[in-house]
Amino acid sequence: MTTESNENKTAEEIAAEEIIAQAEEQVEEKLDAAAESISEEQQKINELELALAAAQATVADQKDSVIRAKAEVDNVRRRSAQDVEKARKFALEKFAGDLLPVVDNLERAIASFDREDEAQKAMLEGVELTLQSFLSTLEKFEVKAIDPQDQPFNPELHQAMSMQEVEGVPANTVIAVMQKGYELNGRLIRPAMVMVSKASSVDTTA
Repeated sequence: MTTESNENKTAEEIAAEEIIAQAEEQVEEKLDAAAESISEEQQKINELELALAAAQATVADQKDSVIRAKAEVDNVRRRSAQDVEKARKFALEKFAGDLLPVVDNLERAIASFDREDEAQKAMLEGVELTLQSFLSTLEKFEVKAIDPQDQPFNPELHQAMSMQEVEGVPANTVIAVMQKGYELNGRLIRPAMVMVSKASSVDTTA
């Protein structure tokens, strides 16, 4: 029956079937091509997404590097400014230290004068003016004397040369300044040499 039916088909019917088959084949080919194209596009999208993620990571790393570099530059600039400031403040430290013995000698000379002797009066005034000039110059450059007479003993600023018990004076009080100390811009360049009071001894014998 089938063979007969195929034989009974007209040439037009057979041509139509062939056209339909060819059309179906072309549709399938186009569908396959479209699927392949979609797959390639998706692959490109995936590659672009990976490249974007890598670029964003690189930008983030570079941003961190720039921030760290800026912080380091700021630190170097701050340290340099501090070093310059310290150098400016303490450049005169050695020079000032060399001048202090001159001041000491002038003070000792003044102390040795007899103020009641009229013959020494002019010389005394000259030495006092010289000393005052020295001290004014030192103060101009922030060199200041440390004279702790009757003040509590401070081991950071004072050097105890001896201790002595003094009635009515609290222990660890400076009772005599043998040599003044000096500081430059708040930094000690020479401690004051002092005598310090000590606590009263208690006789525990019966």
